[in-house]
Amino acid sequence: MISSLFLQSDVSDPYLIYENMLNQNPVYWDETSKIWAIYSYKYSVEVLKNTKAHVPDINPDNVQKLNTTSLDILKNLTRLSNGIDHEIAREIATILFSKMKSIEIRPIIATLIQNDLVENKIDWVNSVSKKLPILILLKSFDFDANDSDFISKKIETIVRIILPKKTIEEVNAINKISEDLFFIIKKQLSTFTFESLLFSIAQKHKMASDQVIKIAVSNLIGLFIQSYDAGRGILSNSLLQIIQNKTFSNKVTIEKSVIETLRFDPPIHNTRRIATEDFSIGESLIKKNDLILIVLASANRDSEKFENAMTFDIGRNNNNEHLTFGIGGHMCLAKYFSIQLATETLWFLFDEYKTITILENNIPYESMINARLPKSIWISIL
Repeated sequence: MISSLFLQSDVSDPYLIYENMLNQNPVYWDETSKIWAIYSYKYSVEVLKNTKAHVPDINPDNVQKLNTTSLDILKNLTRLSNGIDHEIAREIATILFSKMKSIEIRPIIATLIQNDLVENKIDWVNSVSKKLPILILLKSFDFDANDSDFISKKIETIVRIILPKKTIEEVNAINKISEDLFFIIKKQLSTFTFESLLFSIAQKHKMASDQVIKIAVSNLIGLFIQSYDAGRGILSNSLLQIIQNKTFSNKVTIEKSVIETLRFDPPIHNTRRIATEDFSIGESLIKKNDLILIVLASANRDSEKFENAMTFDIGRNNNNEHLTFGIGGHMCLAKYFSIQLATETLWFLFDEYKTITILENNIPYESMINARLPKSIWISIL
């Protein structure tokens, strides 16, 4: 039996698996893992738009034993909510996005590179990709130096709050920092002039104002999590594809390369849903409470949607129709921010340095099921 769940660190080329499944089992029942795996573009869209397919609860009855503050953060995240809770959280998250300041990225990138550059060599992942997105967000929301330092140093712990499985040590670490984290972000949000907007949401949905604040704090934390996780993946994977395909002649080409990387080699490979009622996908009956794995990276290489789908082609006219950021109500709000950040960063790199060389033959990947994130990329820059 073919397993639909595997660690990206254990597979040299997952796209060979996806191509085989696209051709033979685009809707596949994985008996071993007890989960439906959806590989085609058409059926992935159907599931993502289906109101009977919800984001599963990753911590039912608080089996992970998160403390009150950690639990508040987790349950109020837009990406993990459904129905009216999702609509409210998304509305509040949209307000947060509207309050971001525009930040000059180039001097921040330059400093990160110079700080870690040794004999013209640098680990792009650990020196830039993991640090830059969160730094830009913190500056965009005017966090002071001390609070920025706390959040930046604790981000690796913070991201673990969304893991469906956590060790006791991970839960303890999350619980230890959650109250300070919540306090810092709540304090910072109080400096913004959007109380009237949040109050109108509270009135509209007959909610207590404290609950609206909790949702706002939680979703700014959610944005930090995305910036560290998917954000570093976009910066890292795009760099690899741009160097390999030599698509760095100008800023427009860089942007097209980032968009094509999001289709061709995305950081996030799959997402999950659970059926709240019976429904059919193609000839398969998905039953209530069945788990579903939507393999976005496979759908992005579906030849029925993308011509010559297995080829990296920045000139393809529908590359931006990839599913990496989701679709419908759960589409990622950070889509355009992420593309702009990656474009500006990589254009700085290729504009400032004329020769960029990858120093590793085999890129190591994190031991994750849902995301393909390089652990390191050593490059030479001259």
